Amino acid sequence: MIQALIILTIILLFSSSSIYVSLGLASFGSLLFFSDIEPMILVQRLFGGIDKFALMALPFFILAANLMDSGGLSRRILICAKALVGHISGGLAMTTQLASMFFGALSGSSPSTVIAIGKSMYPELVKAKYPPSFAAGLLASSGSVALIIPPSITLIIYASVTGVSVGSLFMAGIGAGIVYGGASLVYIYFYSKKLGIPKNKKESFTFLIDAAKEAVWALAVPVIILGGIYSGIFTPTEAAGVSVIYAVFIGKFVYKELTLKSIFQTCKASATTSAQVLVLVAAAQALGWMLTIGQVPQTVTTSVLGNISSPIVFLLLLNIVLLILGMFMEGIAAIIIVAPLVFPITTMLGIDPIHLGAIMISNLAIGMFTPPFGMNIFVASSITKLDLVEMLPGLARFLVVDVIALAFITYIPEISLFIPNLLK
Repeated sequence: MIQALIILTIILLFSSSSIYVSLGLASFGSLLFFSDIEPMILVQRLFGGIDKFALMALPFFILAANLMDSGGLSRRILICAKALVGHISGGLAMTTQLASMFFGALSGSSPSTVIAIGKSMYPELVKAKYPPSFAAGLLASSGSVALIIPPSITLIIYASVTGVSVGSLFMAGIGAGIVYGGASLVYIYFYSKKLGIPKNKKESFTFLIDAAKEAVWALAVPVIILGGIYSGIFTPTEAAGVSVIYAVFIGKFVYKELTLKSIFQTCKASATTSAQVLVLVAAAQALGWMLTIGQVPQTVTTSVLGNISSPIVFLLLLNIVLLILGMFMEGIAAIIIVAPLVFPITTMLGIDPIHLGAIMISNLAIGMFTPPFGMNIFVASSITKLDLVEMLPGLARFLVVDVIALAFITYIPEISLFIPNLLK
């Protein structure tokens, strides 16, 4: 049965079928034709896969992110970031990276971050004499940080699969996200120096204060979410609901850019996105159950532990596997399939499950803009009108930079564990 499951999954994935169709159909087909288990059990597992408390936060965070974009919060973050670093060498590119980090802390969605920041910044980057391929690579890579910085949707999925605290993972994502995004900021500075990109004039102190005042309502979102979770005022799921109410209030009554019509349209788009994600989660959970009853996790654990006793070597191999998976598979699906397989191994090797979460999410963030199927590539292409071949030089530059950042996150656990340990 397991051999049939694996073969069917691979065939369907490479036949251009949707991922949820590939995972669900492979599970159903192998169960129906190659086992004596009642197929109705698989239907129960599909529903059971999304019947988890941690997943209740997911639709709310998606809705909050879309409301913040529609309500003008992302535009004000962009202006604030430009006022902070726009005058430094490479300031415009740094603004793109910094704004993506800020917006990632609002949205938790990588493609949404690329769209929200890229529409405004790409024309400015090209006008400022940055090579188009560099600008496109920057957009695709900078948006990927949203997977790491809380409130990351992918971190919530990891928590639902492994049982690790969502709040602790959010705290770990702060350190990992700063290192991941900071590596690009350093590279941008030296690259711009080398090319002699002209600097923008330094904004006045008054302009900086005004920009900060305008953006303060948006920048307060992660403080409210993370502060509320760790002070015990509300759970991560309740925090997601609070963020929706906050986004509506600020967009409607403070910035006055949200209308009843735009709220309705945003709710509709968010419901569609949430449904797509949850159907994928359900199908992947069903596949995970099939692998479990076939004792694949146990077999993999025994095999790996019989040959690898060093956490350093194991983490190196895990990174290689996840980087390859990221080229072909969406991050949420990869987490649901891989996390249950590696979680028992890492526990026995003494690797902290919170640190493991930061490592896995950082890998999959890189996968978001890794050719040939990284989702951010297609989103960035729709903005820049460049094809994959034209974008490759820029993508390659940031892939190298982010892999170096990944090495730091992997082998210096304190980067992701410092804040969670501090708050214990």
